[in-house]
Amino acid sequence: MKINPIVKEIIEWIVCIIIAVIIALLVRYYIGTPTVVESVSMEPTLYEGQRLWVSRWGRTTKKMPSRGQIITFEAPTNINNLDMSNPIAQYDNEPNGLWQKFIYYVLEIGKKSYIKRVISLPGEHVQIKDGLVYINGEKLQEDYLPKGIVTDGGVYDDFIVPENTVFAMGDNRPNSVDCRTFGCIPVEKIESTLSFRFWPLNLFGKVN
Repeated sequence: MKINPIVKEIIEWIVCIIIAVIIALLVRYYIGTPTVVESVSMEPTLYEGQRLWVSRWGRTTKKMPSRGQIITFEAPTNINNLDMSNPIAQYDNEPNGLWQKFIYYVLEIGKKSYIKRVISLPGEHVQIKDGLVYINGEKLQEDYLPKGIVTDGGVYDDFIVPENTVFAMGDNRPNSVDCRTFGCIPVEKIESTLSFRFWPLNLFGKVN
């Protein structure tokens, strides 16, 4: 049966669009994606409205981020029933079924993320005291913070970072809800690492 040329062209366009969408989703999930800063927790390093390119390659290769890297991660969902002996962020809204997981993890509909800086790695002893951060008993040099910034403790301010997790905080220490409140982030919940800022144009480039 001969297909009408117009119908054939429409089908070809539909197939091309579907392929393009699939490729875009694969790149977004496995390689990288643009994102926008939506909070004040990383000021003065990052401000609301700035646009960033974040790399998903670390998640794809299951690579542990380095100290000082800025990461995005899935926001914990349970900050009320914390285990003081186990400083790991709690997640209790895992989607069920392939379609629900696709919507949540790939399309990221209904999922909230945070952007913070990695402060400490697995097995390290973190102490927050006298307005400063100590790693394994040594004061952490934080050149990315403005002079005079004070780091207050929270729920978790003296602990060992559990295996396969990281401890992260916002640079705007007085106005950041972070691991001090909800615990360390499991590596599998880390979504991306910051590659560079592309907006505003006068700040284009790598972010320290």
